[in-house]
Amino acid sequence: MVEDDNPIRAALDVALRGEGYEVRAEPDGRELQQVAELFLPDLAVLDIRLPVGPDGYEMAGILRGLGDMPVLFLTAADSVEDRLAGFEAGADDYLIKPFSMAELLARVQALLRRSGRLSSDTWQVGDLVVDDGAKTVVRGGVALDLTKTEYDLLAMLAQHVGKVLTKTQLLTTVWGFDAYDANLVEVHMSALRRKLEATGPRLIQTVRGAGYVLRA
Repeated sequence: MVEDDNPIRAALDVALRGEGYEVRAEPDGRELQQVAELFLPDLAVLDIRLPVGPDGYEMAGILRGLGDMPVLFLTAADSVEDRLAGFEAGADDYLIKPFSMAELLARVQALLRRSGRLSSDTWQVGDLVVDDGAKTVVRGGVALDLTKTEYDLLAMLAQHVGKVLTKTQLLTTVWGFDAYDANLVEVHMSALRRKLEATGPRLIQTVRGAGYVLRA
């Protein structure tokens, strides 16, 4: 991921890592080829207008020369001409700033899935089955009625079963940075637990001082 704006780069880094991705974040593309050859990325998220080094179009060309990986342009360059130039340079998707973190993560997932780098849409933990394609949750054969936020929290935990996720990671991926209040996580997590535990023992554990983990 190449982004020269420090706050945006940091937010993207946290959000993508929170989804379980390995991330290499760079402020410019001066070492892009070397980084790509060592890191072997499955997807590139590129800004277009950068103060130093190659611009996004040039970077897309460099990456295309190294292999067939999806490229997502994330940029303030919002004219029709800019978008056409982006797709001509090899972009698979184009997202305009300011952007929704949830939308970016959804587009990243869609690109990875279409390119064959992401496969499973279903996660099972004990008697709990989360079907992300259908957006359904079943526990012990009983379908659970979850709000969108409750589902998003559970899906995030299910994707990273056994791994402790911090409140910051959950806030970033579920709410973005629009509502950065840790109490939101606690309130919705409490409601989610009540629904899950109506049909079985506790699956979402609190790790004091660290966050939450889903385990059977």
